[in-house]
Amino acid sequence: MTQRWRPDASLATLKARAELNRSVRAFFVERGVLEVETPLLSTHATVDRHIDSFQTRDGRWLQTSPEFAMKRLLAAGSGPIYQIARVFRLEEQGRHHNPEFTMLEWYRPGFSMHALMDEVEALMCRLCDLTAGFERLSYCEAFERHAGFDPHAVSAASMRAAAVAADLVSAADFADEPADFWLDLWMSRCVSPALGTAAPAFVYDFPARQAALAQVRPGNPPLAERFELFWRGIELANGFHELADAAEQQRRFQADQQARREAGQVVPPYDVHLIDALAAGIPDTSGVALGLDRVLMLKLGLPDLAQTLAFAADHA
Repeated sequence: MTQRWRPDASLATLKARAELNRSVRAFFVERGVLEVETPLLSTHATVDRHIDSFQTRDGRWLQTSPEFAMKRLLAAGSGPIYQIARVFRLEEQGRHHNPEFTMLEWYRPGFSMHALMDEVEALMCRLCDLTAGFERLSYCEAFERHAGFDPHAVSAASMRAAAVAADLVSAADFADEPADFWLDLWMSRCVSPALGTAAPAFVYDFPARQAALAQVRPGNPPLAERFELFWRGIELANGFHELADAAEQQRRFQADQQARREAGQVVPPYDVHLIDALAAGIPDTSGVALGLDRVLMLKLGLPDLAQTLAFAADHA
């Protein structure tokens, strides 16, 4: 008889996960943030060109994030809200990823991006027995320190030449890729692995082209009011000063759909309910998504995210 039926996580890890969830809930109860639940299945999906969704036989979609539904609640007057959600992303199972995972997402009306970073830090200190004072770097500072160039001023050709010189790619590869491709490559291969090696570190003020659902702050260059949290080289959280302009959000959705179409990817319908909610009006809000499986993995010092799960994808 095989042992494939056995859980991936130990009993001690399952108990640690339960305690992590209890600590999350206690943190938000203390701060007056309402716990909510939103649907896993929807008639629409994310159209982000970097995230693929599972589609069901009846044409609906498993949600990659509870974001759109939670913003509809904000527009309806919910006030500050959070959710511990099961979410699904159509990616290969790996050391730091499972196609089904647990996301903590919360929204804070009236908070700036930096105020929300303060709250993320307070939560992480509570969950992982860390000391406050996480490092904070702008996207530009992170690249200058760990890649050696200003990401707002360098060309695609220069980044490609530097990548070839650093043996990140071969001289015959990726000749025609745009600047964002090279920024992503440098971030994943050189910048993010060097971040948060001791305590977690925030990176904020991303290029405007990488705004996703964040507001863009005018300037030279314009910057997306977005942050990410890294610990031991692993991305844990992605936060935004949330875009509230319905017309701009629709334009971004349509641009993402066109990019997916040109790349030969599946093109899901975008969330028209979210557009209507933004048009009705939501408060000025910052929000963040935090991967709880990764937090637990790092907290316990486990080598593989699968060991935080009762049953990982290949055992489900």
